Amino acid sequence: MKIGNTELRYGLFLAPMAGFSDRAMRRVCHLMGAEYSVTEMISAKAVTFGDKKTFSLARIRADEGPVALQIFGSEPDVMGRAAEILSNREWGEGYVSPSAIDINMGCPVHKIFSNGEGSALMRDPELIYKIVRAVKGSTDLPVTVKHRTGISADSINAVECALAAEAGGAELVTVHGRTKAQMYSGCVDRETIKKVKQSVHIPVIANGDILSVNDAVTMLNETGADGIAIGRGAVGNPFIFKEIKSIFCGEEYTEPTLDEKVETALLQLRLSIEDKGERVAVPEARKQIAMYLHSFRGAAAIRAEINRALTYSEIEKILTDALGAEKDRL
Repeated sequence: MKIGNTELRYGLFLAPMAGFSDRAMRRVCHLMGAEYSVTEMISAKAVTFGDKKTFSLARIRADEGPVALQIFGSEPDVMGRAAEILSNREWGEGYVSPSAIDINMGCPVHKIFSNGEGSALMRDPELIYKIVRAVKGSTDLPVTVKHRTGISADSINAVECALAAEAGGAELVTVHGRTKAQMYSGCVDRETIKKVKQSVHIPVIANGDILSVNDAVTMLNETGADGIAIGRGAVGNPFIFKEIKSIFCGEEYTEPTLDEKVETALLQLRLSIEDKGERVAVPEARKQIAMYLHSFRGAAAIRAEINRALTYSEIEKILTDALGAEKDRL
């Protein structure tokens, strides 16, 4: 599978997640086998206003692997202008241009939806076509789209939306197998993802509740998708990419040791601090770091300690102590 000039052998994507898929997480997941990542979503309108915080979120490091930059909005001209700005911007030493521009049509959060953005775009496939066409006409980068199955159970229109995106020039579509109304709960609708795959001529990536190798295999087998996008399943468990890749390659997979889990958690925290500074990075990263220890005995108490930590040294001690206690137990 190719996205522009980017060749993907296995179709292993890190899905975009606001507050999670930052540069540190993307770098760690790339080290573990993720072939492609998508950034946290950024506002197209904020890009056109020259917002410094938005540009900071949009930066992509050279060592992250291929990364698409995800934008959201509802006005074709604004989306096109944002894509043009982001495609031509000089990002500075150590940073690179995005591999693609991805359009968010799946965010279910009320603030975004009520503004006619994110998953609200699925109410109007003609607008989807216009937005994709405007973005495609404003950048030389590949344009991709992510949407859901529909707004609610009685308005499933993922096929119509995917066809509109394809007609507008999208080179790939990712489908989260839930409606806007479901948010992140309930069962994933693999049948609708399958119908999208059967209806378009561009690659389709399946997303939703891929928490294990079995989930990945089931998703691919039942949908016929060209790849999978893993979101929450990679939080605190970037090893999932390595495990799935081993199945595709027919290689033996070895579960990460307790030491490797702690080492990787601390690596992600260091990368975040390198990027954002300790004062900002530690509070932001705590929720992710705690997830590395979800299988440890007393994980809830450890998580509570981590959530009070303010420095790298504090978290390092908490993790080291937890590691020692877990080894003693075993």
